[in-house]
Amino acid sequence: MGKKNLRRISMLVTAQTAANLERLAQMDNQPSIGRVVDKLVREKMLSLHQPEAIWQAHYINRFKEVY
Repeated sequence: MGKKNLRRISMLVTAQTAANLERLAQMDNQPSIGRVVDKLVREKMLSLHQPEAIWQAHYINRFKEVY
């Protein structure tokens, strides 16, 4: 496998966000929260490049699932 294009960063988050990132890492069997952050950012960037009607429908459906 080739060399990955990685950067080391640090973030300041609330205790609740840190706990949620750790929980997401465990749920997805990820070794670190950095991979979870990477995945969340990647998904968000992809959703921003979709037509507005698609992401509006996505968030409306997600809202219905939660409530």
